[in-house]
Amino acid sequence: MAGKHFLGFIFMGFLAFIGTTNGQLQMNFYAKSCPKAEKIVQDYVSEHIPNAPSLAASFIRMHFHDCFVRGCDASVLLNSTSSSNPNPEKNAIPNQTLRGFDFIDRVKSLLEAECPGIVSCADILTLIARDSVVTIGGPFWKVPTGRRDGLISNAAEANASIPGPFNNFTTLLRLFNNQGLDARDLVLTSGAHTIGLAHCPAVSRRLYNSSGPSGVDPTLDSEYAANLKANKCRTPNDNTTKLEMDPGSRNTFDLSYYTLLTKRRGLFQSDAALTTNQTSLALINQLLSSPLSFFYSEFAKSMEKMGRINVKTGTQGEIRKQCAFVNS
Repeated sequence: MAGKHFLGFIFMGFLAFIGTTNGQLQMNFYAKSCPKAEKIVQDYVSEHIPNAPSLAASFIRMHFHDCFVRGCDASVLLNSTSSSNPNPEKNAIPNQTLRGFDFIDRVKSLLEAECPGIVSCADILTLIARDSVVTIGGPFWKVPTGRRDGLISNAAEANASIPGPFNNFTTLLRLFNNQGLDARDLVLTSGAHTIGLAHCPAVSRRLYNSSGPSGVDPTLDSEYAANLKANKCRTPNDNTTKLEMDPGSRNTFDLSYYTLLTKRRGLFQSDAALTTNQTSLALINQLLSSPLSFFYSEFAKSMEKMGRINVKTGTQGEIRKQCAFVNS
């Protein structure tokens, strides 16, 4: 009998070990230390996002860019200081068009007033990303909390780690695999482009500097390309014009982004790349032949997985007092 008890103890220890490999995140981590925390975030988001729905796309992108560099640790929120992080992730090319930092700072100040030094900026960003998408009518996903904030932010790491609009499928998959994500996660998280906005530099190469007629990328639908050149990115050097990634349904979290991919109307090279691989194309077709609820549930699984990338928990990192600065 003693041997059985011992084996049971070993097995329970093994289960506990499995449970800690993603860090000790848990649902309602702040239930005792700051019981109103998640409600404060949710209330602020549901009050302000309806007036600025495009911020939902900004926050999901910011969360994604944060998690792909040193894990989901709010390193993307840090400002440059002479003593620490002189060239932070905010300066990296993919992060120069991020916005919504002031929104995060306002939520942080509300939480600091309620329970000082308790709720991490990493959790705040993760919750805001989810709550913003839900507020515009998109999918819900679970956000276990308990992330802690990182101390290091480096633009070079962001430039090397964050997938870009010019990447082919092989590069995209490698960057996702580096974070413990797979081809399925790549296709599903790209679905957030259904509410996305882009700037011309991310697409002008496909319109002016490619191998097809008039410099247009031959993998881009020619009618769509002509429309973009005539009405949006009228010169190769336009740095300011914004484009909808899912024209006609940008404020709706739906499947039309995937429909556009099958018509060669994905805006980025990296969008078009999703149709160049058999596995990813099969998933796109499965999504398009299934109810919207299937996309929502699968998207939720990938977002939950992404929110656990290399999280800092326990005594790692710190709980920042201000999201843009490490504690002195």
